Amino acid sequence: MAVGCSFVGWPRVGAQGTEYPPSLTGLRGNYPAAVDAFGPMQRGAYRQFPALDVDTREVYDLVIVGGGISGLAAAYFWQKALGPNQTILILDNHDDFGGHAKRNEFQYNGRTFIGYGGTQSIATPYPYSYTAKRLIEDLGIQVERNGEFAARDAFQKLDLGPAMFFDKEHFGEDRLVAGNGRLPWPEFFAKAPLSDAARKHLIRLYGKNPDYMAGLSVEQKTAKLATISYQDYLLTIANMSPDALPFFLGQGGRNNKRVDTTPALEAARRGSVGFNGLGLTFEEEFRESSYTFHFPDGNASIARLLVNRLIPPAIPGKQTMETIVQAPLTYERLDDPKSAVRIRLKSPVVRVQHDVAPEKSRSVRIAYLRDGKVHGVRGHHCVLACYNGLIPSLVPELAARQQDALAYGVKVPMMYNNVLIRRWTAFQKLGASNINAPGMYHTNTSLDPGTTIGGYRGVTAPEEPIIVRMVRNPNKPGLPRREQNRIGQHELLTTTFKQFEVEIRRQLGRMLGGGGFDPAADIVGITVNRWPYGYAYTYDTLGDPDVAPEDRPHVIGRQRFGRITIANADAGAAAFTNQAIDEAHRAVLELFVLDGLT
Repeated sequence: MAVGCSFVGWPRVGAQGTEYPPSLTGLRGNYPAAVDAFGPMQRGAYRQFPALDVDTREVYDLVIVGGGISGLAAAYFWQKALGPNQTILILDNHDDFGGHAKRNEFQYNGRTFIGYGGTQSIATPYPYSYTAKRLIEDLGIQVERNGEFAARDAFQKLDLGPAMFFDKEHFGEDRLVAGNGRLPWPEFFAKAPLSDAARKHLIRLYGKNPDYMAGLSVEQKTAKLATISYQDYLLTIANMSPDALPFFLGQGGRNNKRVDTTPALEAARRGSVGFNGLGLTFEEEFRESSYTFHFPDGNASIARLLVNRLIPPAIPGKQTMETIVQAPLTYERLDDPKSAVRIRLKSPVVRVQHDVAPEKSRSVRIAYLRDGKVHGVRGHHCVLACYNGLIPSLVPELAARQQDALAYGVKVPMMYNNVLIRRWTAFQKLGASNINAPGMYHTNTSLDPGTTIGGYRGVTAPEEPIIVRMVRNPNKPGLPRREQNRIGQHELLTTTFKQFEVEIRRQLGRMLGGGGFDPAADIVGITVNRWPYGYAYTYDTLGDPDVAPEDRPHVIGRQRFGRITIANADAGAAAFTNQAIDEAHRAVLELFVLDGLT
């Protein structure tokens, strides 16, 4: 077998011969078997509570649907408040816990390389709540020490930085130009394959702008910018040549907002070009209070620290921020009958129902699939820490208004692909550590040196193997954002790993060929983290109604229903780890209030 194939990185075997999910390569994230049940669920296959093939006769104090950070945090808050003897079952449809906080591992030449396949870091532009901050501190994570572990010095010493790849389909020829954001913009654009009109207009926009909205007050400008897209602003107000538009196509804001779906006001707030002559000022949004910390596996280490506290036999010993990255994990101990807290993987829940009328019920029954059969358990309480869009199918007894609210936000599709390469000398020769490619399949490609923490060592030399991270957020320009998300979801669900692999190899070859990169020889492992159900949907001023906070869909959707509460980032309409934690805390508190415990 050729070394350049994508099957290098064989599954590592854990204790007792069990499969070790983080080392699986190929198609990961929302891999096919994890989401196969979603289609039948949404078509009403389980609207009537299904007959059980296996009644486990298990009864728990709390059953949690979803083993992501929100579900794990809910279990943690419950146990911390009510004690270690409380019985908790967490059911998840994937073969690993953590949700979007996904850990990827590669084994190559006797060395383990760890990457993140989803949630990247403890980071938010807003302050962590007391609750979220306390949980992070309880786990022993000291975010102020982030600088001790970051492994970016190698890039600085080699003078590597951002680059942009101009593809022939959009710019007439393939050309990689390093230095965007570091070179003077006229010098950078002089090297780019642009028409004279595009170059002239981009130099103007990236320089000192005139007031393109002269005659309007600041309030009038702000109001206008909230109603138009950044693309419309550039073309109709800043009078940019359409020839320059391809330069902006791959640039986006949070949650897959691109140039055509980002409100111009939002673009101005984040410092995008074209606004510096308008006389607008924006307050710094709490950055002095924000948290930033990055583990080699992203926030998968947070999930592992939570599991260490909830199910110590699975990850033995009191783990710390410095030991958790390499701490051994025995997956078969996650669902140990002797443990008060259990995590049952590969178990998609298809139906949740109160025993009797919600206001009178003392328990909830849950049906889930396992090994092709319908299993059933009961819980005195239930937290749905899964995707909002699935909840109307899980609990069809919900009022129509709540079901509509839960279905409103369309999760943002995304791909975080990790590619292990033999060496990164091609990046060094080209002067690039990360590459923006506005017209390509993956819009961003970056070297991930990892974090040197505990016994794990990040990458420092170009001759060493390294993980290359490639990001894609599929969309359909010109349509409303929610519709773009639906189309992107469908694309990811219907694309095979082989097709993804071809795109990865082709793009790396085109971008890095000038540095001597050979995809057939230099790629030694590929893990595609496919997330059709990715980021939580967030609102904007273009596509969402302006309503009172209490009338927003995520607030209506997360209301308690009998002994069932809802915890996930969707319930906060914000794609941040701290939001997932806060929503877990709220969901647990609602059940405590129901039982008169607070």
